[in-house]
Amino acid sequence: MSSSPADLVRQFHHAFGLDARATPTRVSPELAAHRGELLAEEAAEVAEVAVTGPLDRLAHELADVVYVAYGTALVHGIDLDEVIAEIHRANMSKLGPGGQVARRADGKILKGEHYRAPDVSAVLRRQGWSADGA
Repeated sequence: MSSSPADLVRQFHHAFGLDARATPTRVSPELAAHRGELLAEEAAEVAEVAVTGPLDRLAHELADVVYVAYGTALVHGIDLDEVIAEIHRANMSKLGPGGQVARRADGKILKGEHYRAPDVSAVLRRQGWSADGA
């Protein structure tokens, strides 16, 4: 059995009769709102335990966020692995020549002159999405 988050969440959605689309698709506002509420609930649980909670509970809550995010992508027919790869490509372009890194005072990595923004629309188009039918 695959341990890919996308495969595991797809198995869960199929087993429980939840929405799962194969092509990027607009969903009803009610379903979109429900998925947003689920994500917000999981993110709030991460925020709650991130500072004071035990590490095992933080790991659990982080995994729940990822699980629900993958489920939300599946409901919308988005191959999230491909989108993450494009975001990663863009994030890595923040690295300047010779490994230079620009940081904000709090440590956040900034976009330098070599940064190339992600083209998520192109990724979704490769998955069969049409912006007209978004």
